[in-house]
Amino acid sequence: MDNFSIIYRILRYLEKAMDYDEVDMDRISATTLKLSEQRWAAIMEMLTIEGYIDGMSIKRTLDGDVVLSVSTPRITLKGLEYLQENSLMKKAADIAKGITDFIP
Repeated sequence: MDNFSIIYRILRYLEKAMDYDEVDMDRISATTLKLSEQRWAAIMEMLTIEGYIDGMSIKRTLDGDVVLSVSTPRITLKGLEYLQENSLMKKAADIAKGITDFIP
């Protein structure tokens, strides 16, 4: 699975989790998403730094390791906008693909 699909899945789950009392981090864990711990940490770090999610703190150790501390992760307005834009882009791409399928 490519990185953007993973990002979409994480943000989509956090959007749905707005209705829950607690976020089930197992649903978006490295194991569930079939990622290495390093790739998962890097993606979560990017999402946090770019402002798509909050409720996490990131620290780098002196040897470069990433340490994530999760309190109450949640999607931000910027994350919601990302989901909206990407679902519209996917629909447009699907429509364009359908049109090219009909043109000989």
